[in-house]
Amino acid sequence: MIAYCGLDCLKCDAYLATRENNRTKRQETAEKWSQMYKHDIKPEQINCTGCKSSGAKFFHCGHCDIRQCCTSKGIEHCAACDQYVCDMLAGFIKLAPEAGLALERLRQ
Repeated sequence: MIAYCGLDCLKCDAYLATRENNRTKRQETAEKWSQMYKHDIKPEQINCTGCKSSGAKFFHCGHCDIRQCCTSKGIEHCAACDQYVCDMLAGFIKLAPEAGLALERLRQ
């Protein structure tokens, strides 16, 4: 399940913890992401049913500019955009190069 930005929701710790309704996995993910992103993330914030679902989103993903851009254009992902690669996406790919690789595969 590829998100608008190219990340794979099926590999996301928040998505997996939500799908499994796993309290331990939520706690571990909150601790790991708190350190990684230098932000206080609580286990109860680790809820996400996937980028393209209508359900819960992890707080960052719910406010994601890339997600909002794709939905406003009615496209499946950034690889389908006529402005690929825009500055916003280029900045994100620097942080998550695996997303860029996935988008390149989708463009082929």
